[in-house]
Amino acid sequence: MDRPAPAVARPIRIPVGLVVLVGPPASGKTSFVRALIARRKIDAEALVSSDEIRAELLGDPPAESDSDEVDARVFEERDRRVVARLAAGRCAVAESTNVTPQARVRLLAIARRFDAPVTMLRFTSDITDLLQQHSERGRPDVTAADVRTSAAIMAREAGADRLHSEGAAAVHDVPGRRQGVTPAVAAEHFAFC
Repeated sequence: MDRPAPAVARPIRIPVGLVVLVGPPASGKTSFVRALIARRKIDAEALVSSDEIRAELLGDPPAESDSDEVDARVFEERDRRVVARLAAGRCAVAESTNVTPQARVRLLAIARRFDAPVTMLRFTSDITDLLQQHSERGRPDVTAADVRTSAAIMAREAGADRLHSEGAAAVHDVPGRRQGVTPAVAAEHFAFC
C-alpha cells in the first residue's frame, strides 16, 4: 500500500495555464501525472497525453500504421484538447516527450493565443535510470535506442535556459529515482492552482 507522502516545506505553485512535461520515454512523466491525479492536485481531464490519444485512436497496444499520418492525427487531437482546456480558463498538462524545440513550438503558440502562462516540468533522469525504468515498463513500441536518442536530444535541446528562451514562464526539474524520490513524493513538490 502506498504510504502518505511526506509534507514538502513549500510546494512550487503552478499557475493555471499550460504545463508541458519534458522528458525522454521512461523518465517518469506518466507515473508523475498519475500521482498528481490520485492526490487530486489536478483533475483527470487536465491531462492531455499523446500516448492515451494514440491508444484511443489505434487501440491499446497501438495497431501498426503509417507513423507520420498517425502522429499528425495524434498531435492534432492533442492540440484540440489543449485549446479546449485553455479556452475554458483551465489548466492543461501536455504529456509527451517534448524534448525537441519542434515538439514544443506548437504548444507554446497555443498558449500565446490564450495568453496562458507556460510552465515546463523537466524529467532529467540519467541514462542508467532511464534504461532501468524502460526495462521495467515493457513497452514494445519504444526501444532502448529510442530512449537513448531522446535523452541525448533532451540534453542538447531542453536545458532550462533554452526552455525559458522559447517562452516558458517557469521551468522546474521534477525529482525522481536519482534523488530517491517516488512519483507520489514528487507530486507533493507541486501545488496546482
